[in-house]
Amino acid sequence: MMREGQRLALVSDAGAPLIADPGYRLVRAAIDEGLVVSAVPGPNAAIMALALSGLPPHPFLFGGFLPPRSAARRSALQRIVAAEQVGLAATLVFYEAPHRLAACLDDCLAILGDRPAAVGRELTKRFEETRRGALSALAGHYATTAPRGEITLVIGPATRTNASAEALDEALETALAAMSIKDAVSAVARELELPRKLVYARALSLKQDAESG
Repeated sequence: MMREGQRLALVSDAGAPLIADPGYRLVRAAIDEGLVVSAVPGPNAAIMALALSGLPPHPFLFGGFLPPRSAARRSALQRIVAAEQVGLAATLVFYEAPHRLAACLDDCLAILGDRPAAVGRELTKRFEETRRGALSALAGHYATTAPRGEITLVIGPATRTNASAEALDEALETALAAMSIKDAVSAVARELELPRKLVYARALSLKQDAESG
């Protein structure tokens, strides 16, 4: 019916659809078919962006605004990665200012890896837009296209199987015994599919522990 141009509404008698019901599957299928999906105003932009993103709606972690400066923003993202290392698996939702979106996407790509994501802009308003794709594609788009309006960024949970802390330490100890810290970090980050900055921080910690006896 939607392919033929008919407009359908998904409603729920138990709160906002898609947040704790199977409606996500319908929205994901419509997105995969290239069909337009929109929403009526919800309790806030975060919930609406989550519903329109096509990403798993629960569990989700709402992080508000990330820090405005890159170094602090990357540190905040590193803390999320650390939480994922011990079991966190949630879709991430952030607010962002339009003039910082491109830099924010670059930092997210560098720290979180190339995850599926969605940028919601001007939700419920005349120029509402939801752009979906990998973080790399979104970063490339907004590097040359300045966004306007209120921005909500939704990022999918880590798709890789994160190595345990013990596996990371074991791989680093083996690598550090045979190569420089720079080469060891590069090799382990590639082998375990972990952010290089996370591996480097742990390598420094292990080296300091070894030097202090």
